[in-house]
Amino acid sequence: MTSSVPTVTLNNGVEIPQLGFGVFQVPDAETTAAVTEALRAGYRSIDTAAVYGNEAGVGKALAASETPREDLFVTTKLWNADQGHDATLRAFDASLAKLGLDYVDLYLIHWPTPARDLYRESWKAIERLVAEGRVRSAGVSNFQPAHLRRLLDDTSLVPAVNQIELHPGLQQAGLRALHAELGIVTEAWSPLAQGAVLGDDAITAIAGRHGRSPAQVVLRWHLQLGNVVIPKSVTPARIRENIDVLDFTLSEEEMSAIAALDRGLRTGPDPDTLN
Repeated sequence: MTSSVPTVTLNNGVEIPQLGFGVFQVPDAETTAAVTEALRAGYRSIDTAAVYGNEAGVGKALAASETPREDLFVTTKLWNADQGHDATLRAFDASLAKLGLDYVDLYLIHWPTPARDLYRESWKAIERLVAEGRVRSAGVSNFQPAHLRRLLDDTSLVPAVNQIELHPGLQQAGLRALHAELGIVTEAWSPLAQGAVLGDDAITAIAGRHGRSPAQVVLRWHLQLGNVVIPKSVTPARIRENIDVLDFTLSEEEMSAIAALDRGLRTGPDPDTLN
């Protein structure tokens, strides 16, 4: 089936599907079935990472799929232990081999790990991979404003994406504003706060009005904000439900009600202290 998911144009002209499929914490043995189900449901963007240990499972699903490679958008990430110029190049080769691909659409530095201070060296290696055509778009993940500014002092290649924890409980307005200023697309991981916001009264009330699930309301909120979003699930019904958010719209009042839920709620590590 063709996909009806809208796309966002990155700063290098490449288009990324606005709604993708994440495989964080999915065991490799279950990943192939989950990704196969996602492709069947209409997802075309798959987000994995070296540290997830399931790139091979993703690769098997992609190889078995009838979806042409040029219609897919595959993201993987450089793990912290592999930062540094030459180590990055080796890690990328290993990821590409596991995925069974000739190139990836987006390669991200997974965390800045500021105490190690290797992300600028890693970025130089990624610049080379972009120049070689093995990475279509380069980006970062979990970078704070100070990390972004320091990276940009040293390079002409502006990250296409910063993938950050973002959901109604942690809205990251300052970081999103900086992204807009720099031409960086905001991509949300943990878009549902691992379920922690789905019982919020404002969200359940909106869900009731639209005849939708709370998760669908939150994903719709992300799309209307302009975020790229990558919900994960291994349940076929949930995989389908998460992509079924393209045919309703939240009002300005409903968007404002969700905006009021921001409370600094982190479900993952703090990028300033994770090393």
